[in-house]
Amino acid sequence: MSPLKVVAPARVRAIVEPRLPDGVDVQWFSDSAQAIAMARDAEVAWLDQFSLSDRVEAILAAEKLKWLSTIIAGLDALPLEALAERKVRLTNGSGLNSETVADYAVMGALTLAKGFPDVVRAQDRREWLEVAPGRLEMDGTRALIIGFGTIGRMIAARLTPFGVEVTGVRRTADPTSGILGPDDWRPRLADYDWIVLAAPATGDTRAVLSEAEFAAMKPGARVINIARGDLIDQPALIRALNGNRIAGAFLDVTTPEPLHINDPLWTAPNCIITMHLAGRSQTTMLTKGAARFVDNLHRYTKEEPLLHEVDPAKGY
Repeated sequence: MSPLKVVAPARVRAIVEPRLPDGVDVQWFSDSAQAIAMARDAEVAWLDQFSLSDRVEAILAAEKLKWLSTIIAGLDALPLEALAERKVRLTNGSGLNSETVADYAVMGALTLAKGFPDVVRAQDRREWLEVAPGRLEMDGTRALIIGFGTIGRMIAARLTPFGVEVTGVRRTADPTSGILGPDDWRPRLADYDWIVLAAPATGDTRAVLSEAEFAAMKPGARVINIARGDLIDQPALIRALNGNRIAGAFLDVTTPEPLHINDPLWTAPNCIITMHLAGRSQTTMLTKGAARFVDNLHRYTKEEPLLHEVDPAKGY
Protein backbone atom coordinates (compact mmCIF):
# COMPACT_ATOMS: atom_id res chain seq x y z
CA MET A 1 0.00 0.00 0.00
CA SER A 2 1.29 3.46 -0.89
CA PRO A 3 2.00 5.76 2.06
CA LEU A 4 -0.51 8.46 2.95
CA LYS A 5 0.83 11.74 1.55
CA VAL A 6 0.57 14.63 3.99
CA VAL A 7 1.71 18.26 3.83
CA ALA A 8 2.29 20.24 7.04
CA PRO A 9 4.24 23.30 8.30
CA ALA A 10 7.88 22.71 9.16
CA ARG A 11 7.49 24.74 12.36
CA VAL A 12 5.41 21.94 13.94
CA ARG A 13 7.65 19.10 12.78
CA ALA A 14 9.29 18.57 16.17
CA ILE A 15 5.85 18.15 17.77
CA VAL A 16 4.16 16.10 15.07
CA GLU A 17 6.86 13.81 13.63
CA PRO A 18 7.53 11.67 16.73
CA ARG A 19 3.81 10.90 17.05
CA LEU A 20 2.94 10.08 13.45
CA PRO A 21 0.97 6.91 12.70
CA ASP A 22 2.56 4.24 10.54
CA GLY A 23 2.27 4.50 6.78
CA VAL A 24 2.37 8.30 6.61
CA ASP A 25 4.72 10.29 4.41
CA VAL A 26 4.85 13.94 5.49
CA GLN A 27 6.40 16.74 3.49
CA TRP A 28 7.28 19.77 5.59
CA PHE A 29 7.05 23.22 4.00
CA SER A 30 8.86 26.35 5.15
CA ASP A 31 7.30 28.88 2.78
CA SER A 32 4.28 29.34 0.56
CA ALA A 33 6.05 28.29 -2.65
CA GLN A 34 6.97 24.95 -1.10
CA ALA A 35 3.46 24.49 0.26
CA ILE A 36 1.83 25.13 -3.11
CA ALA A 37 4.18 22.70 -4.87
CA MET A 38 3.87 19.99 -2.20
CA ALA A 39 0.08 20.28 -1.97
CA ARG A 40 -0.45 19.02 -5.52
CA ASP A 41 0.00 15.36 -4.53
CA ALA A 42 -1.26 15.52 -0.95
CA GLU A 43 -4.28 13.63 0.37
CA VAL A 44 -4.06 15.45 3.72
CA ALA A 45 -2.91 19.04 4.19
CA TRP A 46 -2.43 21.64 6.91
CA LEU A 47 -1.79 24.93 5.09
CA ASP A 48 -2.24 27.76 7.58
CA GLN A 49 1.18 29.29 7.96
CA PHE A 50 1.25 32.05 5.33
CA SER A 51 -0.89 34.67 3.58
CA LEU A 52 -4.55 34.11 2.77
CA SER A 53 -4.05 34.33 -1.00
CA ASP A 54 -1.20 31.80 -0.98
CA ARG A 55 -3.18 29.50 1.30
CA VAL A 56 -6.12 29.54 -1.09
CA GLU A 57 -3.79 28.92 -4.04
CA ALA A 58 -2.28 25.90 -2.27
CA ILE A 59 -5.71 24.51 -1.43
CA LEU A 60 -6.95 24.88 -5.00
CA ALA A 61 -3.75 23.29 -6.31
CA ALA A 62 -4.28 20.22 -4.11
CA GLU A 63 -6.31 18.23 -6.63
CA LYS A 64 -5.95 14.96 -4.68
CA LEU A 65 -6.90 16.48 -1.34
CA LYS A 66 -9.39 14.54 0.79
CA TRP A 67 -8.94 16.22 4.19
CA LEU A 68 -7.93 19.81 4.95
CA SER A 69 -6.97 20.71 8.51
CA THR A 70 -6.87 24.28 9.80
CA ILE A 71 -6.23 25.68 13.26
CA ILE A 72 -8.43 28.68 12.46
CA ALA A 73 -11.98 28.50 13.82
CA GLY A 74 -13.61 30.84 11.28
CA LEU A 75 -13.97 29.35 7.80
CA ASP A 76 -14.98 32.43 5.80
CA ALA A 77 -11.49 32.92 4.33
CA LEU A 78 -11.34 29.41 2.85
CA PRO A 79 -12.57 28.43 -0.66
CA LEU A 80 -15.55 26.61 0.84
CA GLU A 81 -17.46 26.21 -2.41
CA ALA A 82 -14.52 24.45 -4.05
CA LEU A 83 -14.00 22.23 -1.01
CA ALA A 84 -17.68 21.28 -0.97
CA GLU A 85 -17.72 20.55 -4.70
CA ARG A 86 -14.66 18.30 -4.38
CA LYS A 87 -16.09 16.66 -1.23
CA VAL A 88 -12.98 17.53 0.79
CA ARG A 89 -13.38 16.93 4.51
CA LEU A 90 -12.58 19.92 6.71
CA THR A 91 -11.58 20.20 10.37
CA ASN A 92 -11.10 23.54 12.09
CA GLY A 93 -9.50 25.03 15.18
CA SER A 94 -12.65 25.50 17.20
CA GLY A 95 -11.74 25.86 20.85
CA LEU A 96 -7.97 26.22 20.40
CA ASN A 97 -7.94 29.91 21.35
CA SER A 98 -11.40 30.24 22.87
CA GLU A 99 -10.13 31.26 26.31
CA THR A 100 -8.02 34.16 25.09
CA VAL A 101 -10.75 35.42 22.73
CA ALA A 102 -13.27 35.30 25.59
CA ASP A 103 -10.79 37.16 27.81
CA TYR A 104 -10.45 39.82 25.11
CA ALA A 105 -14.21 40.32 24.90
CA VAL A 106 -14.43 40.92 28.65
CA MET A 107 -11.42 43.24 28.47
CA GLY A 108 -13.32 45.15 25.79
CA ALA A 109 -16.35 45.54 28.03
CA LEU A 110 -14.26 46.78 30.95
CA THR A 111 -12.28 49.10 28.69
CA LEU A 112 -15.47 50.71 27.40
CA ALA A 113 -17.14 50.80 30.82
CA LYS A 114 -14.24 52.59 32.48
CA GLY A 115 -13.11 54.79 29.56
CA PHE A 116 -9.65 53.29 29.79
CA PRO A 117 -8.30 54.74 26.50
CA ASP A 118 -8.79 58.23 27.98
CA VAL A 119 -6.77 57.18 31.03
CA VAL A 120 -3.90 55.99 28.82
CA ARG A 121 -3.99 59.20 26.76
CA ALA A 122 -3.94 61.26 29.94
CA GLN A 123 -0.85 59.38 31.07
CA ASP A 124 0.77 60.07 27.69
CA ARG A 125 0.12 63.78 28.35
CA ARG A 126 1.30 63.40 31.99
CA GLU A 127 -2.08 64.75 33.04
CA TRP A 128 -3.55 63.77 36.41
CA LEU A 129 -7.28 63.21 35.92
CA GLU A 130 -9.62 64.34 38.68
CA VAL A 131 -12.73 62.70 37.21
CA ALA A 132 -12.92 59.11 35.98
CA PRO A 133 -13.66 59.13 32.23
CA GLY A 134 -15.81 55.99 32.48
CA ARG A 135 -18.14 55.29 35.37
CA LEU A 136 -20.39 52.53 34.11
CA GLU A 137 -20.63 49.75 36.70
CA MET A 138 -20.82 46.25 35.27
CA ASP A 139 -23.05 44.94 38.04
CA GLY A 140 -26.68 45.04 36.96
CA THR A 141 -26.01 45.46 33.25
CA ARG A 142 -27.36 43.05 30.64
CA ALA A 143 -25.49 41.42 27.77
CA LEU A 144 -26.81 39.81 24.60
CA ILE A 145 -24.29 37.38 23.13
CA ILE A 146 -25.07 36.59 19.49
CA GLY A 147 -23.39 33.27 18.85
CA PHE A 148 -23.55 31.05 21.91
CA GLY A 149 -21.06 28.36 21.00
CA THR A 150 -17.83 27.63 22.83
CA ILE A 151 -16.55 31.22 22.84
CA GLY A 152 -19.95 32.74 23.51
CA ARG A 153 -20.47 30.53 26.55
CA MET A 154 -16.96 31.33 27.83
CA ILE A 155 -17.71 35.05 27.55
CA ALA A 156 -20.90 34.49 29.50
CA ALA A 157 -19.01 32.58 32.21
CA ARG A 158 -16.59 35.50 32.56
CA LEU A 159 -19.23 38.24 32.58
CA THR A 160 -21.56 36.59 35.09
CA PRO A 161 -19.26 37.05 38.13
CA PHE A 162 -19.24 40.80 37.38
CA GLY A 163 -22.99 40.79 37.96
CA VAL A 164 -23.88 40.95 34.28
CA GLU A 165 -27.12 39.22 33.26
CA VAL A 166 -26.37 37.27 30.06
CA THR A 167 -28.72 36.11 27.31
CA GLY A 168 -27.39 33.92 24.50
CA VAL A 169 -28.51 33.66 20.88
CA ARG A 170 -27.95 30.59 18.74
CA ARG A 171 -29.49 28.88 15.72
CA THR A 172 -32.00 26.95 17.83
CA ALA A 173 -33.82 28.59 20.71
CA ASP A 174 -34.07 26.89 24.09
CA PRO A 175 -36.79 28.52 26.20
CA THR A 176 -35.95 26.35 29.21
CA SER A 177 -32.50 27.94 29.50
CA GLY A 178 -33.41 31.37 28.13
CA ILE A 179 -31.50 30.94 24.85
CA LEU A 180 -33.02 33.02 22.07
CA GLY A 181 -33.28 31.94 18.44
CA PRO A 182 -32.47 33.91 15.27
CA ASP A 183 -35.95 35.48 15.13
CA ASP A 184 -36.25 36.33 18.82
CA TRP A 185 -33.54 38.80 19.75
CA ARG A 186 -34.16 41.86 17.57
CA PRO A 187 -37.39 42.95 19.30
CA ARG A 188 -35.49 42.88 22.60
CA LEU A 189 -32.39 44.84 21.58
CA ALA A 190 -33.35 47.87 23.67
CA ASP A 191 -33.11 45.72 26.81
CA TYR A 192 -29.34 45.23 26.59
CA ASP A 193 -26.31 47.29 27.57
CA TRP A 194 -23.84 45.02 25.76
CA ILE A 195 -24.26 43.48 22.33
CA VAL A 196 -21.51 40.89 21.85
CA LEU A 197 -20.87 39.22 18.49
CA ALA A 198 -19.37 35.73 18.72
CA ALA A 199 -21.03 33.99 15.77
CA PRO A 200 -19.36 32.48 12.69
CA ALA A 201 -19.39 34.43 9.43
CA THR A 202 -22.04 32.88 7.19
CA GLY A 203 -24.65 34.16 4.79
CA ASP A 204 -27.11 34.27 7.69
CA THR A 205 -24.88 36.41 9.92
CA ARG A 206 -23.55 38.89 7.37
CA ALA A 207 -24.46 42.46 8.49
CA VAL A 208 -26.46 41.02 11.38
CA LEU A 209 -26.05 44.46 12.97
CA SER A 210 -27.09 47.18 10.55
CA GLU A 211 -29.02 50.46 10.52
CA ALA A 212 -32.23 49.04 12.01
CA GLU A 213 -30.42 47.19 14.80
CA PHE A 214 -28.37 50.22 15.84
CA ALA A 215 -31.55 52.34 15.83
CA ALA A 216 -33.24 49.80 18.11
CA MET A 217 -30.46 49.80 20.71
CA LYS A 218 -30.59 51.97 23.82
CA PRO A 219 -28.35 55.08 23.66
CA GLY A 220 -26.08 53.57 26.31
CA ALA A 221 -25.52 50.31 24.43
CA ARG A 222 -22.01 49.21 23.56
CA VAL A 223 -21.09 46.74 20.81
CA ILE A 224 -18.26 44.19 21.09
CA ASN A 225 -17.17 42.20 18.03
CA ILE A 226 -14.63 39.38 18.42
CA ALA A 227 -16.12 37.34 15.56
CA ARG A 228 -15.74 38.63 11.99
CA GLY A 229 -15.90 42.14 10.59
CA ASP A 230 -18.68 41.46 8.12
CA LEU A 231 -21.14 40.66 10.91
CA ILE A 232 -21.46 44.45 11.19
CA ASP A 233 -22.62 46.91 8.54
CA GLN A 234 -19.59 49.12 9.14
CA PRO A 235 -20.88 52.36 7.56
CA ALA A 236 -24.05 52.01 9.66
CA LEU A 237 -21.92 51.55 12.79
CA ILE A 238 -19.91 54.67 11.97
CA ARG A 239 -23.13 56.65 11.56
CA ALA A 240 -24.44 55.31 14.88
CA LEU A 241 -21.24 56.29 16.69
CA ASN A 242 -20.98 59.70 15.06
CA GLY A 243 -24.63 60.39 15.86
CA ASN A 244 -24.25 59.26 19.49
CA ARG A 245 -27.00 56.70 18.91
CA ILE A 246 -24.92 54.11 20.80
CA ALA A 247 -22.30 54.63 23.48
CA GLY A 248 -19.32 52.81 21.99
CA ALA A 249 -17.80 49.86 20.18
CA PHE A 250 -14.90 47.50 20.82
CA LEU A 251 -13.85 45.91 17.53
CA ASP A 252 -11.23 43.20 17.31
CA VAL A 253 -12.28 42.65 13.69
CA THR A 254 -13.09 45.01 10.82
CA THR A 255 -13.82 45.06 7.11
CA PRO A 256 -11.37 45.03 5.43
CA GLU A 257 -8.34 43.84 7.35
CA PRO A 258 -6.03 45.58 7.70
CA LEU A 259 -8.23 48.65 7.89
CA HIS A 260 -7.23 51.36 5.40
CA ILE A 261 -5.36 54.24 7.01
CA ASN A 262 -8.02 56.73 5.91
CA ASP A 263 -11.02 54.65 6.93
CA PRO A 264 -13.41 56.80 9.02
CA LEU A 265 -13.77 53.97 11.54
CA TRP A 266 -10.36 54.90 12.97
CA THR A 267 -11.68 58.26 14.17
CA ALA A 268 -15.25 57.31 15.08
CA PRO A 269 -15.97 58.44 18.67
CA ASN A 270 -15.78 55.86 21.46
CA CYS A 271 -14.53 53.20 19.08
CA ILE A 272 -11.64 50.93 20.06
CA ILE A 273 -9.96 48.82 17.36
CA THR A 274 -7.62 46.00 18.36
CA MET A 275 -6.44 44.75 14.92
CA HIS A 276 -7.65 41.13 15.16
CA LEU A 277 -5.27 40.41 18.04
CA ALA A 278 -7.67 38.54 20.33
CA GLY A 279 -6.83 35.08 19.07
CA ARG A 280 -3.12 35.90 18.88
CA SER A 281 -2.81 37.01 22.49
CA GLN A 282 -1.58 33.59 23.64
CA THR A 283 1.39 31.26 23.20
CA THR A 284 -0.16 27.78 23.08
CA MET A 285 -2.45 27.71 20.03
CA LEU A 286 0.11 26.20 17.64
CA THR A 287 1.10 23.49 20.12
CA LYS A 288 -2.52 22.59 20.82
CA GLY A 289 -3.28 22.70 17.09
CA ALA A 290 -0.41 20.31 16.35
CA ALA A 291 -1.63 17.88 19.01
CA ARG A 292 -5.13 17.97 17.52
CA PHE A 293 -3.72 17.39 14.03
CA VAL A 294 -1.82 14.30 15.18
CA ASP A 295 -4.90 12.97 16.98
CA ASN A 296 -7.02 13.43 13.87
CA LEU A 297 -4.32 11.92 11.67
CA HIS A 298 -4.47 8.73 13.71
CA ARG A 299 -8.24 8.80 13.43
CA TYR A 300 -8.07 9.35 9.67
CA THR A 301 -5.77 6.38 9.10
CA LYS A 302 -8.13 4.19 11.18
CA GLU A 303 -11.20 5.55 9.36
CA GLU A 304 -12.59 6.89 12.64
CA PRO A 305 -14.65 10.12 12.98
CA LEU A 306 -12.51 13.25 12.93
CA LEU A 307 -12.66 15.71 15.81
CA HIS A 308 -14.04 19.18 15.06
CA GLU A 309 -15.15 18.29 11.53
CA VAL A 310 -17.25 20.99 9.89
CA ASP A 311 -19.35 21.22 6.74
CA PRO A 312 -17.81 23.38 3.97
CA ALA A 313 -21.22 23.72 2.33
CA LYS A 314 -22.72 25.30 5.48
CA GLY A 315 -19.63 27.20 6.59
CA TYR A 316 -19.73 25.78 10.12
